[in-house]
Amino acid sequence: MKKWILAALFLMLTTGSFAWAAGPVNVNTASAEELSQLGNIGPAKAAAIVAHRDENGPFRSVQELTNVSGIGERTVEMNLDRIVFE
Repeated sequence: MKKWILAALFLMLTTGSFAWAAGPVNVNTASAEELSQLGNIGPAKAAAIVAHRDENGPFRSVQELTNVSGIGERTVEMNLDRIVFE
């Protein structure tokens, strides 16, 4: 296997870039650390989700996540099967 493929795979595994690597995440109760397990959500975006939730109350739909700075449609779409609101 080419070295760059192995490097990319290692990076995805260690940064949690695989959206299917863990179970569902409740965006209304999860800590920033738990939120960072979602695909394309690092520590800064996770902290922004928590801050937005603290300032505006719980999220009522997946679409509301796009109101968080740095969270776009693509990030929401890639995590649809992992995001819960219960």
